Amino acid sequence: MAGCTRRCRQGMLKLIQSLQRLVFGTLTKDKTEDELEMTTVCHRPEGLDQLEAQTNFTKQELQILYRGFKNECPSGVVNEETFKHIYAQFFPHGDASTYAHYLFNAFDTTNNGSIKFKDFVMGLSTLLRGTLREKLEWTFHLYDINRDGYINREEMTEIVRAIYDMMGKYTYPAIKGDVPQQHVDAFFQKMDKNKDGVVTLEEFVVACQEDETMMRSMQLFENVM
Repeated sequence: MAGCTRRCRQGMLKLIQSLQRLVFGTLTKDKTEDELEMTTVCHRPEGLDQLEAQTNFTKQELQILYRGFKNECPSGVVNEETFKHIYAQFFPHGDASTYAHYLFNAFDTTNNGSIKFKDFVMGLSTLLRGTLREKLEWTFHLYDINRDGYINREEMTEIVRAIYDMMGKYTYPAIKGDVPQQHVDAFFQKMDKNKDGVVTLEEFVVACQEDETMMRSMQLFENVM
């Protein structure tokens, strides 16, 4: 079981690297053919045409992603432990576990403790190729930890502290204990237009669209990919 878990982690890292090349146009024709031959088993996700219609990936891109996903994780799912390990590779100088936990929950739209291929590719499609509105809506749901349709101060503080923990010693200048809370206060001052103590989706979207710095702060995951 441990060996299988390690293989899945390594495979998912390779898959993400292939995804980077695919998204930024550096996955050449020859390389694409190599990726399509990565397994002798013909893996085909159910409803491929439907996924193509629901995402911003082509059928060939979905086949590449699925074959990598299924070949390296034969169970067809990624659990939270594996997801945290993968995400930690991008932030070796900090503690990414808490942020990865919230990010995992955002991908796990069915709340069953695992990410299936459809969950994975739908989320990536939004984050990497979605419209600005779609990206901001996805990010809002990441911050809406209890999924009640609002972001309160406690939820935003949890996410902001998790981001600082993840960045680790490369956060500059060196942060003090009250800095995350100061950032939350600044965010709420701009977002909570009616001063009712919570941020709605519309307030979140409008505030981010009006403030480029805030938008970059809210879309940290996109920078990792």
